[in-house]
Amino acid sequence: MRRSRHAWLSPRLWVRRILFWIGALAVGAAAIVFAVGADHANDLFRRLVQSSPYLPLAVCPVVLALCAWITRRFFAGSQGSGIPQTIAALQMQEQAARDRVLSLRIAAGKILLTILSLAGGASVGREGPTVQIGASIMHGLGRMVRFPRRELQQGLILAGGAAGVAAAFNTPLAGVVFAIEEMSRSFESRTSGTVLTAVIVAGILSLAVLGNYTYFGRTAAYLDLDQGWIAVLLCGAVGGLAGGIFSRLLIASSRGLPGRLGALRREKPILFAAGCGLVLAVIGIVSGATTYGTGYAEAKRILEGTENLPAVYGVLKMLATLVSYVSGIPGGIFAPSLAVGAGLGLNLSELMPYAPPGAVVLMGMVAYFAGVVQAPITAFVIVLEMTGNNAMVLPLMTASLIATGTSRVVCPKPLYKALAEEFLQRAERSPGIQRGARQRELF
Repeated sequence: MRRSRHAWLSPRLWVRRILFWIGALAVGAAAIVFAVGADHANDLFRRLVQSSPYLPLAVCPVVLALCAWITRRFFAGSQGSGIPQTIAALQMQEQAARDRVLSLRIAAGKILLTILSLAGGASVGREGPTVQIGASIMHGLGRMVRFPRRELQQGLILAGGAAGVAAAFNTPLAGVVFAIEEMSRSFESRTSGTVLTAVIVAGILSLAVLGNYTYFGRTAAYLDLDQGWIAVLLCGAVGGLAGGIFSRLLIASSRGLPGRLGALRREKPILFAAGCGLVLAVIGIVSGATTYGTGYAEAKRILEGTENLPAVYGVLKMLATLVSYVSGIPGGIFAPSLAVGAGLGLNLSELMPYAPPGAVVLMGMVAYFAGVVQAPITAFVIVLEMTGNNAMVLPLMTASLIATGTSRVVCPKPLYKALAEEFLQRAERSPGIQRGARQRELF
């Protein structure tokens, strides 16, 4: 008891706690700056498209090529969503290896380059990158303060990633669930306080600056399971199948593209990124300029019933997201996946006139997202918190579980786990991964 009391009063312990809270505030501040910058970048590109729908044919290739060059030249390790790198860092034993994927330099590059990607019309999100940003900030704090080894390797990285999700979506519960279900399959009770504190502090700052909002606004959708159970089954199966296919394609692309495409990606990655930008622009023109950016605006209007989208919006948005990811630029897939799911849900609602369209769209979102990440609890908690609709708890939960099971038939290994393992394997084969081409090819 006396030892515990002395530990509680220890000045060194309180210094560490205060610095930890400062780090959590820094994660929240970074998430806010990132969100504001991403919104401005999206608006900038939308104004550009409004001036001429064909301008993206020139802008997208140039911006994606520029992003790829800057990433490879100055910010190697910031490619892709950042979640696989964070998961890999949790398993790395060497400090130098973790520093190559989690650092303040990586965090700065992630913010700047994701914003630039969005200004160029890339179909990427900011939520996944915020996980790596949060983990990088807390990892950097651990290096400076010299926290105990376990906290440095596990608690701080987990807390930073969870705080990133919570601040990005304004979903504190989803941040905690994400840390447990997705980032750490062996979550320890001693880490829970660290994660909860970081989520609370970052969430309070986000709440103070951005206000108490729900990501997609509040919805009043309701589904009577007496008549709507077929809708739950269909949304879960279709969303899970589509999400599993998308994940399988991403995993396959991380291991290398076939034929001339693979050779071009290895030998001339900047030209390859420009080609991806051209494909992205063509998809955008075909879709009526609806597949550019995060997809947040389109998903929100679908939920509100005010969006007039092409019938194949969901498929085109999926392709645009795949092309953007494969190009090697920084950017996540959370928000685009929710937009794809909303599009698929809209299609399915037309097949089931007896079910409320808003409810089917919500289930499409949670089902596709769960199919992509194969984290059913995270998926339905995120959608639930983003829409503030507690009446849809059981339908969303059921659709999420069905989607995860369906996705595993198509893609047996979860996306982020597979990408993290691929990253670790290449890191072991190439100790100088930061300077070598192997890391640059992976994401």
